[in-house]
Amino acid sequence: MNKTCLILIGHGSKLPHNRETLEKLAEILRKRSKFESVEICFMVRNKPAIPEAIEKVVKQGIMKIVLIPTFLAHGVHTKQEIPEILRTKQEELGLKAQGIEIIYGEPLGSDERIAEIIEEKALKALGQDASEVAKVREASNLTASTNMYKTSMSIIRQLIGDTLEKVPETHVPIIERVVHTTADPEFAKLVVIDERAVEAGVAAIKAGAKIITDVKMVRAGINETRIKRFGGRILTYVDDERAIKLAKQESTTRSAAAMRLAIKDGVDNSIIAIGNAPTAAFELAKAVKQGLAKPALIIATPVGYVGAAESKQEIASLPIPFVVIQGPKGGSALAVAVFNALLAMAEKETVATKA
Repeated sequence: MNKTCLILIGHGSKLPHNRETLEKLAEILRKRSKFESVEICFMVRNKPAIPEAIEKVVKQGIMKIVLIPTFLAHGVHTKQEIPEILRTKQEELGLKAQGIEIIYGEPLGSDERIAEIIEEKALKALGQDASEVAKVREASNLTASTNMYKTSMSIIRQLIGDTLEKVPETHVPIIERVVHTTADPEFAKLVVIDERAVEAGVAAIKAGAKIITDVKMVRAGINETRIKRFGGRILTYVDDERAIKLAKQESTTRSAAAMRLAIKDGVDNSIIAIGNAPTAAFELAKAVKQGLAKPALIIATPVGYVGAAESKQEIASLPIPFVVIQGPKGGSALAVAVFNALLAMAEKETVATKA
């Protein structure tokens, strides 16, 4: 924040730990770069005191000062003493007349993130090793991430509700993920899902099909551990030495050469996700027409003004189940979004079957 300083208020102590901890917190906050500067001050014993810290940042040309007491809960210090110090200093320096604003925040309080830290400390005190503590942290982060995702989906459903009402129920998770990935409701109208696509994709995943991607970015977005639970694997040929050699020999793109190599190795009953390269889509379409390839599903979302829209039209014209993004818009992230929606459906069906 331009011309804004954050000041952390500590209590102060004869022991060095109080200052050291506050300084480390301030350094962490500086690296996060949300404020122009971050300073510390203390109620008693340590320096600088609150008035000294305020004077320092005013001289630096700061126009807004946010002070946060690093105490867990309100008490006499936070409710009476600190506010009185701030009022006195504001009047003494004539800060209002200079247009300098002082904002006093709340103590840390009962926050879920603090509860996670307490839980971690307790587990360490009980002698649990670092890996177990990390698992607890990961679970907490996953819960927070899941809650955020649910909130996002709730907003998305309000924005594209009219579109979702007109499509089959099985298409909804794919469209929602695409809109979530792009943060653009217009993409709900650009997703074209063949009527056989969901059933074919879910069945292929559950059968342990190969997942072939045109670029490493698409592969990186797919959780290989989840795929392996079904017996599947992810393959990307673009960095394969054979593909590099073939591209030079044929004067073609590496993406096209990589797809040709994948087809040679066998793509029947696989899922092919093309997120970046129109030439890979064209190469695949040609092979399908020649009877050289019969994948279970093609996901095609290349982006660009040269060949992207045309390549996706070509894929949509094939007798193979497909999911494409119409027009020049697209990208690797969208291929990942479509595939992960199908993966989640496959996992859901598997759990339901076991139950």
